[in-house]
Amino acid sequence: MLLDTPSLYFRAFYGIPDSITAPDGMPVNAVRGLIDMIATLVRAHSPTGLAATMDADWRPAFRVAAIPTYKAHRVAHGDAEEVPDTLVPQIPVIEEVLDAVGIARPEAPGYEADDVIGTLTHQAEGAVDIVTGDRDLFQLVDDSRPVRVLYTVRGIRNLQTVDEAFVTAKYGIPGRAYADFATLRGDPSDGLPGVAGVGEKTAASLITRFGSLDALLSALDAGVTEGFPAGSRTRLAAARDYLRVAPAVVRVAPDVPLPAADLTLPAKPRDPEALVRLADRYGLDSPLNRLLDALPR
Repeated sequence: MLLDTPSLYFRAFYGIPDSITAPDGMPVNAVRGLIDMIATLVRAHSPTGLAATMDADWRPAFRVAAIPTYKAHRVAHGDAEEVPDTLVPQIPVIEEVLDAVGIARPEAPGYEADDVIGTLTHQAEGAVDIVTGDRDLFQLVDDSRPVRVLYTVRGIRNLQTVDEAFVTAKYGIPGRAYADFATLRGDPSDGLPGVAGVGEKTAASLITRFGSLDALLSALDAGVTEGFPAGSRTRLAAARDYLRVAPAVVRVAPDVPLPAADLTLPAKPRDPEALVRLADRYGLDSPLNRLLDALPR
């Protein structure tokens, strides 16, 4: 099980009142919420391995170089992400808790959590469940392995299972074609413009007709006219520069240089003393006890 940890702690932060505080008054809503989410996931799915992936770089330079608008609307100043003031101090606490429990939190300089998930998925020899609220990771679903996304849009206790059939039913495209579809359609939430005038229906029609973005572009370059919805061929030709660089931005990296890590779900805390200190300082006894009770015996 691979957790898109930033997606989960943002969800916890916005879903739980910041009146939930530590003894010193510091809000700990994101910390407590994430711990409870992990406990719920472990209890419900009994994964043998677990990784809480992190963003070492939320807006990697290689993506910005390709498309300067990438996540630009989320920049607070410089290269810093706009994060609520009361969430900022909770992120180091989350990291300390994960380390004390013994849950791996892999990250890599210059890459997002999505890329770490893509790499760990590529390396995995068995089934993989990816827990996220981010549709970008739909590109990793693969029924043959299987790789599924447990989508948090309806809450952690009512996860939506995303497999190839879901992608096909939802978007009208082949089950493994989400990245190509998203490249054409664009995604305003990430600052990806897409092809002007090409919405979901046209993007789905194009990917279904040609099978992949590469095949579509080959047909475009070869002068093929059949199979293009009205007006789309001209729009695609005008967006050729965007389509040349966008796939590297949209597709998650399958080859992030990650240090070796043991993803085995611990049966007991790695550092019990540190966990006790964190529980006392931040008032985390109840959620931590729920997490420890969910661990394998």
